[in-house]
Amino acid sequence: MRKNKRRKPMAEINVVPYIDVTLVLLIIFMITTPMLQTGVDVDLPKAESANVEQKEGQPPLIISINKEHQYFIDHGDGKQPVPVQPEEINEKVTEVLSSNKSPQVLIKADKTVDYGSVVTVMASLKNAGIPNVGLMTQPEDDQ
Repeated sequence: MRKNKRRKPMAEINVVPYIDVTLVLLIIFMITTPMLQTGVDVDLPKAESANVEQKEGQPPLIISINKEHQYFIDHGDGKQPVPVQPEEINEKVTEVLSSNKSPQVLIKADKTVDYGSVVTVMASLKNAGIPNVGLMTQPEDDQ
């Protein structure tokens, strides 16, 4: 026998659909976030850091950019830096990698050189297989 009583309204919120939507959004963000991270991985120097220690027996490879946007590679062997074109940096660094598997690489750019030129050099180094690049600076009191 059925009684004709009205049901009381349910005071609880059904959260199952919200959990489903949240899970789908979480998966979408987990997939798309790594795709958004593009660029060059660089260990930037800290403002108040100590001098970089040179590896024993291995002089650093220094890529210099002067005021006139001329590029030079210094192998650290005491010889004059070799002038190069920006598009040659990748192949020159690859040659150095054949003899030294983990060289210390530094970029030395004049303060008037635009940021794009330095980033272009960093990208060339990344493409050549250099994982970490240092930026040479001058302490404020030496200017």
